[in-house]
Amino acid sequence: MERNKTLFLCSKRTPMVVYKYVFDWTDSLTERDCIACFNSTQMEDEVVKALLVARIPTILFVMNRFTDVNNIQIEQALKEQRILIVVLKRDEPQEKGLTPRIRNEYVISLCQRIVCGYVNKNGSVFGLVAGRSNVVNLIDNQMLLAAEPEQHKERWTVAQDKILLRMYYADMGIHAIHKRLKRSYSAVYARILSITQPEDLLKGREFEDYVLGLFNIQKESDIVLQEWQGDKSYGLINPENNSYPDFVLRYGTKEFAVECKWREKLQKELDKDIFTPKRIETYASFSHNRNIPVTIVLGVGGKPSEPDIIYVIPLENITSIISHAQSITEYICEDRNFNISLFTRTISKKHKTYTMDEKRALYHNAYKLWNKDDDDKLLALNGEGKTLQELSTIFQRKPGAIRSRLRKLLE
Repeated sequence: MERNKTLFLCSKRTPMVVYKYVFDWTDSLTERDCIACFNSTQMEDEVVKALLVARIPTILFVMNRFTDVNNIQIEQALKEQRILIVVLKRDEPQEKGLTPRIRNEYVISLCQRIVCGYVNKNGSVFGLVAGRSNVVNLIDNQMLLAAEPEQHKERWTVAQDKILLRMYYADMGIHAIHKRLKRSYSAVYARILSITQPEDLLKGREFEDYVLGLFNIQKESDIVLQEWQGDKSYGLINPENNSYPDFVLRYGTKEFAVECKWREKLQKELDKDIFTPKRIETYASFSHNRNIPVTIVLGVGGKPSEPDIIYVIPLENITSIISHAQSITEYICEDRNFNISLFTRTISKKHKTYTMDEKRALYHNAYKLWNKDDDDKLLALNGEGKTLQELSTIFQRKPGAIRSRLRKLLE
């Protein structure tokens, strides 16, 4: 902290052409320099990786807590005392109020110089550095008009992919990969997107596997998995069918489509997360063009491979859920062995949905929150060997709810 420090700042959504100029600057640095940086944008995160690979002394400012605890480059830099991580506390939640401005002003006061990679005139960085005399901009508008030349147009080889993956998972960053493989930044970035799977995509695939298992296709010869959409891409290009439902199955002569979604918890505004208008329109168009029904299977809580709650919702009923004409709880599915009648239009229209009052007439505590006393009692009785049906009677909850709660408590 006693050294002269340069603060690196960069706006979000940095154009690819900027990368060359930013990394030309990082390559010019030596171990005599000291660079301060946030990691709130993709470019800032990549700069931190480049600094650590080049062994440049670095100060990383983070909010509330440091989360990238498994970063190999940071772990090594901490051992060698080449990085200082400064955690700034935030008084106001969700970056509201004056907290971000106070944080930025404080960090700027600690640094003797500011270097800006890319400044969006409509972004917060522009207002932060405006009028300051110690600011250096690495690019201007004329540079943004230039296009980064492609250095290597041949197809990617297996050997190159192996090198890229090793460097990517070693947290070496896009600049180190660019220098090693002599590929443009845009080509490296596109290849990373093509051959790596983000955590959200892996969770989605895990839940798809779980849902398919509920149909018991291997034992039910009448159920045929006709189509399974995989979220594929070619670099930054995504095919249209990535937006189609995940499965198309056939039962006898009937076809039906299933879209799978898992969430750690439900947001209050479902139309801004799960049931967005554009997504529902795509499913409706698919259903109309193929003349087959679409059903949403929504898993909530637990793990993608074993959710606490499952909702089975016909596409045509989603509008009434969003408009609050019907509660989403009416579509909770207690049976973890799917019945085909839930997924075919002619039968599902006859399928009775139960109100909350009707469900609580059978189980008085249905869908009520569990408290600590209930949890302690449930664990004790389960330890005594009480059956699921006995526990259901004692707690006045459905057997599926008892099973899900025990699973959560025993994890």
